[in-house]
Amino acid sequence: MIKIEGFQTILYSLVDVIDIGIHIIDTKGRTIVYNKKMAEIEGMESDEVLGKKIHEIFKFKEETESTLIRALHSGKKTENSKQTYFNNLGQEITTINNTFPIMDQNHHIIGAIEVAKDITNLERIIKDNILNKGDTKYTFDSIIGTSENFLEVIEKSKRSTRTTSSILIVGETGTGKELFAQSIHNGSSRSTHPFISQNCAALPDSLIEGILFGTKKGAFTGSIERPGLFEQAQGGTILLDEINSLNPNLQAKLLRALQERTIRRVGDTKDKKIDVRVIATINEDPIDAIANDHLRKDLYYRLSVVSLFIPPLRERKEDIPLLAQSFIEKFNALFELNIEGISEEVYALFYDYDWPGNVRELEHIIEGAMNLLEPGDIKIWPNHLPALFKKKAHLGEAPAAKNDDHTNREPQESTLSLDDYIANTEKQYLEKVLKEHGMNISQAAKTLNISRQSLQYRLKKYQVK
Repeated sequence: MIKIEGFQTILYSLVDVIDIGIHIIDTKGRTIVYNKKMAEIEGMESDEVLGKKIHEIFKFKEETESTLIRALHSGKKTENSKQTYFNNLGQEITTINNTFPIMDQNHHIIGAIEVAKDITNLERIIKDNILNKGDTKYTFDSIIGTSENFLEVIEKSKRSTRTTSSILIVGETGTGKELFAQSIHNGSSRSTHPFISQNCAALPDSLIEGILFGTKKGAFTGSIERPGLFEQAQGGTILLDEINSLNPNLQAKLLRALQERTIRRVGDTKDKKIDVRVIATINEDPIDAIANDHLRKDLYYRLSVVSLFIPPLRERKEDIPLLAQSFIEKFNALFELNIEGISEEVYALFYDYDWPGNVRELEHIIEGAMNLLEPGDIKIWPNHLPALFKKKAHLGEAPAAKNDDHTNREPQESTLSLDDYIANTEKQYLEKVLKEHGMNISQAAKTLNISRQSLQYRLKKYQVK
């Protein structure tokens, strides 16, 4: 090894900045290295741990002991070992650890080192999924909207309840994808069986396979017999939210499960048959997701047997009054208020706004406004709107004029966002090329130098008949 001046300082600095927990003890079990990430995982301060013995700070369940102490006494390493314990505040912590004894040149043990990954929140997610399976509250009666493009999606969703085919729901964040998924489940013959929802983006790659497909005892140190979400959803429906966040290897295993209707637990050698309907959601253009390697093309074909494209709120602004009134009724009951509605000035702002957060953003704005009402107020006025919305809606630039015919209001081209301007231009160009080719999709796609499938997606997206 090359000797470097200040090497120890460099080493300690490196240990402190890496995004993984490091804990080192000496032969007496006292902590000599405890990096920032480990302190974050365990909810401790470094000075609370450094120089103190493990059992002075942390408490372990009776049937277990510290993996660090075990490595120190046994001289053996352990890999991927799950450990649950409590810090000095009694907070439960769960980690996956790789632990090794530290040897000197004469092979004498002089300490032990642990590298830890935090899965505390992950364990809560697993428990929540097990406890809440089948807990669905939305039906098609819960879906609010009368715009033509939205009603088409509802009708297509209702027809899909008659089969068990996979479904891909495409829509921006906040458009109500899970609402549709639950409604389909509750309207199908599977409604008496479990409905399990899992956001794929919320789980680390190293653990999601076990959560989806289950684990076999002994697959790795600390692993137990645990059914995955597919087994828990047997006979029912599993919703995989943000499917494009899964890594390609997991997407391949998911594809196999869909094709073979079997799953294999991590560490097992046998397949288990499953009877589960899969509904997946994606918050980006599937064609773009495939092009950017976010979604495997073969998995897309398997999932999109039924494809539902939920329009964003900016494309169905005529539904704003119905949605707003439903939220007012919801928060009237919750806050014990008696608000009758929204002023014309507020509606004018709503119709001119682009709604990047979609229906969810509208709900949050209504809730925020109702928190700012004065005693005796029965309507929501511009001064009640949250400050952030007023800033984004440019409320201070000019007073909004009253307009009774809100359904016909459209933003002026000069106030369009760049995304909307590009979308409008793309739509107009697609229509022009289609007309030039007598509405023949294959010929138009060839001229545009895109696939027929990509063109069909864009026609659906822009509601081009």
